[in-house]
Amino acid sequence: MTNAPRRTVLFGALAAATLFSASARALTPLPPVTLFKVVGPRDEIFIGLLTAELEALGGGSPAEAISKKVAADGQMTVWQYSVRRGDGGALVMAPVAKVGIFAAGVLRIEPYASSYQVLTPN
Repeated sequence: MTNAPRRTVLFGALAAATLFSASARALTPLPPVTLFKVVGPRDEIFIGLLTAELEALGGGSPAEAISKKVAADGQMTVWQYSVRRGDGGALVMAPVAKVGIFAAGVLRIEPYASSYQVLTPN
């Protein structure tokens, strides 16, 4: 086999893999709850917003949308999340309580990817 057919086969395989991975990402649904770490001057907490809540905040990145909402309104009420034992004894990220975050107490909001299963608020 000469180099030209090998390159054609390689290019075709690479193109197919790229299209497959792009379409798989596009079809992957958003998780029901997206977690964020809110960093303040003295501590940090983990918060979660439902997909519908994030969509209501508008476009841009989710962390940016939350930051804009907190800056515009001065505060925002969200679910605080923490690690705890689930029903089967496994560790999960679960909602603890509704809390308010205030613009004066927020230094940074960043996306957080948990290695545990994330529970939705009831």
